[in-house]
Amino acid sequence: MAKELSLKYGCNPNQKPSRIFMSEGELPIEVLNGKPGYINFLDAFNSWQLVKELKEATGLPAAASFKHVSPAGAAVGLPLSDTLKKIYFVEGLELSPIACAYVRARGADRMSSYGDFIALSDPCDKQTAAVIAKEVSDGIIAPDFTEEALEILRTKRKGSYNVIKIDPNYIPREIERKDVFGVTFEQGRNEQKITEQLLENIVTENKAMTDEAKRDLCIALITLKYTQSNSVCYVKDGQAIGIGAGQQSRVHCTRLAGNKADFWWLRQHERVLSLPFKSDIRRADRDNTIDVYISDDYMDVLADGVWEQFFTEKPQPLTREEKRAWLDQLSGVSLGSDAFFPFGDNIERAHRSGVQYIAQPGGSIRDDNVIDTCNKYNMVMAFNGVRLFHH
Repeated sequence: MAKELSLKYGCNPNQKPSRIFMSEGELPIEVLNGKPGYINFLDAFNSWQLVKELKEATGLPAAASFKHVSPAGAAVGLPLSDTLKKIYFVEGLELSPIACAYVRARGADRMSSYGDFIALSDPCDKQTAAVIAKEVSDGIIAPDFTEEALEILRTKRKGSYNVIKIDPNYIPREIERKDVFGVTFEQGRNEQKITEQLLENIVTENKAMTDEAKRDLCIALITLKYTQSNSVCYVKDGQAIGIGAGQQSRVHCTRLAGNKADFWWLRQHERVLSLPFKSDIRRADRDNTIDVYISDDYMDVLADGVWEQFFTEKPQPLTREEKRAWLDQLSGVSLGSDAFFPFGDNIERAHRSGVQYIAQPGGSIRDDNVIDTCNKYNMVMAFNGVRLFHH
């Protein structure tokens, strides 16, 4: 391993010179293929921390799909139902636990995951590499790669696909520094451990929190720890299904993440599963078209003369009433917030997307209003007392 690595440029082509380096010791990574750039490494190091902590917290293999220094998806390696296999387009594939984790992380928000940087908590195997080979992606970081996996990954992007191996035993320094406008900022690393003990202070009338909800809330909070703030995360069955990142208003985070969770659930509607796509449609066009079909703009965007590009016959749209009836079947969703909810409107919006369990720091002058709104819907909410801002 080297002490430093020169990069093509920084965030933008005009930002030169660019490099990553260690003031002490050697870099904890080895580039096995490609030439990762500045943003690639930002995504790689943030996403690696996320999956490493998910594995430590749950004992399950974990994966993340990262874009622009925030996760588009994160998940642990639980088996997939037949419906999930269909909406994630992996029917008939052999999937290892780590492959299941990535399929879940990539599949929850396929539009945002387009061109992602991947992180795996466990060595990348042949099954996972086979899934990655079919997707548009910039690179991957993992603690190791099997020879079969490397052989597959090295064929991506005409041989330029970025493959980074990281030392899983690497421990970073306790103090972090970065320069902004020529001024050096310094802080202690965020070493806050996310465990189920943070969920013990339940402040609502309903205090019945299931083991699955505790797992999912931990997944939400760990995901938020590496998401640009403000941020809110919806999780169900071991995977993030909606992440709202970088919004100035918390309710906008809740709406953004909730809308993504709604789309994830609507993709499982029988009418969506049976859309008559043309056989030669590209994967990205198919994903985008599904989102358009689900949206309220379907009739405008897929007007006469446009739908023929994608479908063998024009599908009838889902009405607002049909979508609402389907969304009302979504339940058992867990929601985490990186800081307190200042108003009950966040809870009202979360309720519309099937949220039953919530973890947030608490500490707002309107905590009573937020608690009352949760009680209105018989939700379970824990005050974890921990803020998780990430910038």
